[in-house]
Formats: sequence, C-alpha cells, structure tokens
Amino acid sequence: MKYYDYTGVMHFHSALSFDGHVGLDKIIDAAAENGIDFLMLTDHDHIKAKEEGWEGWKGKVLLIVGQEISPRFNHYLGFNIREAIVSEEDAMGIKPQKYIDAVNNAGGFGFIAHPDHEGTKKFHVKHYPWTDWSVNGYTGISVWDFMTDWQSSLRSYLPALLSFFFPAFFLRGPRRITLARWDALNQDRKVVGIGELDNHGTIKKIAGLKVAAFSFPRAFKLIHTHICTQEPLSGNSQIDIPLLFKSLRQGCCYVALDYFQSSRGFKFVIAQQSEEYAMGDSLSLTENAQILIALPVPALVRIIRNGQLLHEETNNNVLLSIKEKGVYRVEAYLKMYGKYRPWIFSNPIYVQ
Repeated sequence: MKYYDYTGVMHFHSALSFDGHVGLDKIIDAAAENGIDFLMLTDHDHIKAKEEGWEGWKGKVLLIVGQEISPRFNHYLGFNIREAIVSEEDAMGIKPQKYIDAVNNAGGFGFIAHPDHEGTKKFHVKHYPWTDWSVNGYTGISVWDFMTDWQSSLRSYLPALLSFFFPAFFLRGPRRITLARWDALNQDRKVVGIGELDNHGTIKKIAGLKVAAFSFPRAFKLIHTHICTQEPLSGNSQIDIPLLFKSLRQGCCYVALDYFQSSRGFKFVIAQQSEEYAMGDSLSLTENAQILIALPVPALVRIIRNGQLLHEETNNNVLLSIKEKGVYRVEAYLKMYGKYRPWIFSNPIYVQ
C-alpha cells in the first residue's frame, strides 16, 4: 500500500484570537521554514481568517481554518464549517453536546481538545480539561498536546527555565490517562487521535524586555500530526482540503515529535491475503495476518492491543503475526542522548 505522508500542525492561534500575538503571514513563513505542509488554524470562537480569505495554499503551505469553541471547560476544535459555532449557555452551564451537534449539523467534524490539561499552579496557568464524557458524535480527541505536556514540567523555577530553552527534552509524551481513555473509547467505536500544538506566540516581559514564550519557528519543530493520503496533494485547495479531511476523519494519521528525527516514512499496516490495511481501516481476521511496521531509523517499538502491551522490540522494521481480533496501534520511542524519548503514536487498525 502506498500513501503520501504530509506533516501538519493542528490547533494554534493567530493575532486574530484575543490571546494570539503573531500575524498569519509570519506564521505561514515559519511553517514553510520548518517544512510544514499544512496548518489547521483554530482561533477562539470565530473563523475570521476564512472570512478574510486566508484559507488555501500560501506558497508551499496549505492553511485550513477551523475554530476552537472555548467556554471555561470542554474546548472543542471544529473544522469544515462555514460559520462560527456559538456555544449556548443555560442555567445548567454550557453543554458541549450542543456545540458538537452544531458542528455536525453544519457539515463539519471535530475533536476534543487537550482533554487532560492541568495547567500549573506554580506559574498561575489555569486548567482547561474536558469534563463531560457523556457526549457523542465527535470525530476524535487530542492524544498529545504540547502545552499540556510541556506545562507539566513547570514545577519549580530551574526546571521551568531549562524546559523553556530545551522544551523537547522535557516532553514525556501523551499522558497515560489520555491513552487509556482513548484505548477504552476505541473499544466501542472509532475515535481518531490527533496531536495539538496550542501555541499562541505569547509575549512575556522579563527584566523589562518582551520575550516570545514560544516563537512559531521554534514551536513548529515540536508536535506534528501527519496525515496519510492515497493521492498526492495537487496544489488546488478545493481538492486538497477535502482530501486531507477524508484521511483525517478516517484515522489514517499519526502523531509525532519530529524535533530529534523526522518521522516521515513511518508505516504501519496489517497485511492479510495480499491486501494491506492502513491506520483507520477495519478488517475481518481470517488467517496469516501480519503487522508490518517500518521506521526511518531504529527505535523502541511497542505494539498495543486493546490498550495492553502485546509486543516490544528495538528495530526499524517489525513483523508480527497476529491471531486475535482487537484494536491495534503503535508507539515508538527514539533513543537520544542516552534516553528513550516519545516519538510516534499511531492511530489504530481495527481487527474484527
């Protein structure tokens, strides 16, 4: 099976957001410098960038405009919408099922954002978790959010200072609670996992000087969502945006920290009777089914079945026969500077 691997960034904010600080022109330039193929913008509670004509190809970067629906809790990323979705508030508070349904009714789809965000009391960062798990109708959830992960290192001043200058060295990967919930949800239905950046280009004053907490040229080296398509992008946004959306909704995508080593070229399929099934696919198990994994460089590879570790080995090519149904996904950890660091987290293949 051949597919085309495109590197993207999901969930970030421009100067059009009330808490954004960088114009879209500079953000797009930073993406081009970092080899980013597509950007999925999610300014707070509006889609002004689309209304102002920003969506589409800008040189080598495809900008897609979505929206972060952002009440106090239960933030939701909506895409493929033509108008901003307004969350309604009643005496019982803001009901996330209402805006999930509103996105779907508008022909869109969406993802639960930073579901286990804790913030940090030490530096007065508020927590923004998802609290209502009775909802349905969402396409997927964020499994690895840069800000959630990075802020977990802000426990005291020295680690905070070091993690500011060397953020990739302090990232621990998706939270175990998030992965466990994702695995559990996937037992009932397909729930696509994505990565988020949630960068704002925030400006802080230090000793009277204005400093960008994370400039976009720095931030764009970190958490990526790779979307794999069966056809190459054409350069026509009217064709390419639906093509990316189709693969994203299917779950033919994976999340990676590409800071130390590019993950492009990662492959995870299940082969059976001369057919190959990719991430997001379902198959009925018959006989001689094999998991095939390829990585650009050797890494610690973990094959997860129904949320439990099934197989582990260090290699750049892994072949494993399977005889049981289940939900199979892959994690890869890259050994850098004497330590295994989180690298790749695939979406599942569903074996029935």
